[in-house]
Amino acid sequence: MTQHAGGFLVLVDDAKSRVRELNVPQTLARQLANPDVVLVDVREDREWNMGFAEGAIHLGKGVIERDVEVAIPNKDAEIILYCGGGFRSALAGDVLQKMGYTNVVSMDGGWRAWTAAGAPVTLP
Repeated sequence: MTQHAGGFLVLVDDAKSRVRELNVPQTLARQLANPDVVLVDVREDREWNMGFAEGAIHLGKGVIERDVEVAIPNKDAEIILYCGGGFRSALAGDVLQKMGYTNVVSMDGGWRAWTAAGAPVTLP
């Protein structure tokens, strides 16, 4: 498990105070309830290339602000973000809300929780 620097954790905690979170079972339930849910993987390219949650699109945290309005033009779309463990996705969710997206959540536990739960994945 990665050791995170204190300043990073302060930023994450601040973002999490404004961004709703779902766990993996709740995320799977939202996907069943709303087939238009957009599952977004915000991990780095090298992480994405090793596998991703089935049905996800890739908008890495480094480019999400630049590319999201083209990839997801509907600012009311239900968007569930995930990363490796739920920290970067909370930061990305905070930014998307600042950009006017109204229905953004971060998946707590991220990719590690998704795979541990046996949720469907796409591998290279």
